[in-house]
Amino acid sequence: MGAAKNKNGSIVSHHSQANFDETPQPAFYVLLLARFNVFVMVFGAFVASLLDRLGLVENKCKKDDVRLKDFAPIDNHFDAMYTNHIYRLSTDVVNRPISGVPGAIVRLKDRYTDDHGWTQKFTGSESEVINLGSYNYLGFSHCSGSCAEEAAAYIDRYGVACSGTRQERGNHSVHKKVERTIADYLSVEDAIVFPMGFATNAMNIPALVDKGSLILSDRLNHASLVTGCRLSGATIKVFRHNDAAHCEQVLRDALCSVSPRTGQKYNKILIIIEGIYSMEGTIVNLPGFIEIKKKYRAYLFLDEAHSIGAVGPTGRGVAEYWGCNTRDIDIMMGTLTKSFASAGGYMAGTKRLIDHIRRYSAGTCYGTTMSPPLIAQVEKAVAIMCGTDGTQIGRQKSTQLLENSRYFRQKLKALGFLVYGNDDSPVVPLMTFYITKVVEFSRRALKHNIGIVAVGYPATPLLEARVRFCLSADHTREHLDYILKVIEKIGNETNTMYGKSLF
Repeated sequence: MGAAKNKNGSIVSHHSQANFDETPQPAFYVLLLARFNVFVMVFGAFVASLLDRLGLVENKCKKDDVRLKDFAPIDNHFDAMYTNHIYRLSTDVVNRPISGVPGAIVRLKDRYTDDHGWTQKFTGSESEVINLGSYNYLGFSHCSGSCAEEAAAYIDRYGVACSGTRQERGNHSVHKKVERTIADYLSVEDAIVFPMGFATNAMNIPALVDKGSLILSDRLNHASLVTGCRLSGATIKVFRHNDAAHCEQVLRDALCSVSPRTGQKYNKILIIIEGIYSMEGTIVNLPGFIEIKKKYRAYLFLDEAHSIGAVGPTGRGVAEYWGCNTRDIDIMMGTLTKSFASAGGYMAGTKRLIDHIRRYSAGTCYGTTMSPPLIAQVEKAVAIMCGTDGTQIGRQKSTQLLENSRYFRQKLKALGFLVYGNDDSPVVPLMTFYITKVVEFSRRALKHNIGIVAVGYPATPLLEARVRFCLSADHTREHLDYILKVIEKIGNETNTMYGKSLF
């Protein structure tokens, strides 16, 4: 793989295989007490839900509309009970509104609740916090600079919307230009862009496979991939997270029978993986899956929502990170929302594949096109990453992000925290296991002007709550050292340093 020099002039490798096969686990008593914690919460929520249905407690969502009693209840399941009586009490740590661009420092609108989380009210003031919650991996999210200037110029030239689909008067020259830019950046024949990352997966997978096909999906694939797989009607088999050997085993077992949908042999096999898993911080074992794809003549679908721009010497994703040939990946999907600070997504591959998507995808027929200023942001950001702007800023950003990722993760481990993922991943999940602890962790961090993401069910399993840090090239060493100092203090207060009790 390629390498870059850090500030001291030493070489920083862009490929580390550290802990690729390790999933650290806490002491048994931690998981046992976490289960008891969940049991108490769920039992309390069940009792509260029962009292609510009997009309013995006030429910703010229902008191203003008595007509609801004339209808069948829409919240008589576990997720609704969880949302109304557990999640509601922690809404102060999620959906935090910001004002301004989500750079290394972001302004939060201060708010409070006086009805136990049913509503949040603004105080009228704002706070500046260090931002560890945005996917601004390369630090392109700014309201000034060359990217912002290019976006403003596109607004003056082309307006803010094309007001149509790609098949109905929305096919602008700027779309063809950015598609050529993305294809060249990824070293593939062609690409097509869509205005929304989620829809890029959900609307295009059904155009690639049908009910006679077999999909092999990683257990932790994103909801957009899961949605696309289900909409396709194909037979879906799930394999263990990032486990190429288990993927092959599941594939071999599936090929011993016919499609349960058609009663015939599968007409095609599609393996779906992600570059970096956003909740785990795992970098995919791409060479392993390419080997299986070739061995069984399957198609390989790579979702690079979190890896494009974030790994590799020039940000070209996990193919560059591993030194793989992009021609060995049949479908390359990615978002433009994160590393490039724009919006939308892309599908890339051979010209034949992209032409097929242009003709058969619901996204090109029913979805409006990307806005011109968003395209300008992507164009300029990619130019910087490729160095065609005449500067070394892009390579410096990649190196800075890699240094920040390794430094922060290694320091967290040294402090005694249990951290998931790979050393080179800018997504750093710190495991708290308890939902109550992850909520308190976020609240205490905000008191020190640090904005983090607290993640629990349903985004993770009930027993795997975590704090997720998203690092950026914009974070300075002073930012990281301050954050680490505060996190150590909070870790001691909440007793979440589970890395000290591994066995």
